[in-house]
Amino acid sequence: MRFFSVLFVLSVFCVFPAKAQYAAQNDAKYMATLKAVVNYKINDEENLSNIENLRENRRFNQQLQQMLNKLQNTRTKNSTNRRVYDILLNAGKQIYNELD
Repeated sequence: MRFFSVLFVLSVFCVFPAKAQYAAQNDAKYMATLKAVVNYKINDEENLSNIENLRENRRFNQQLQQMLNKLQNTRTKNSTNRRVYDILLNAGKQIYNELD
């Protein structure tokens, strides 16, 4: 009986890391889907000329760099970074579900 109680406790502790790993894999899957679709759509015939114009626009590039400077990819993320990350995950999930 003692063996089964120890086995039960160990199995409960092993379930949580598996769920966390599955959630992290889903997050990565959604982010990868979002990146792939954005890269695909940037090269779309209708968007290509507008994208090229923006890439040459100095003011836009400075503004974009200022916005990106507010983000960080470190473990301790600020609230703005977390909200942006959640928006990206949600968009990736929606696109993944739409195309799957």
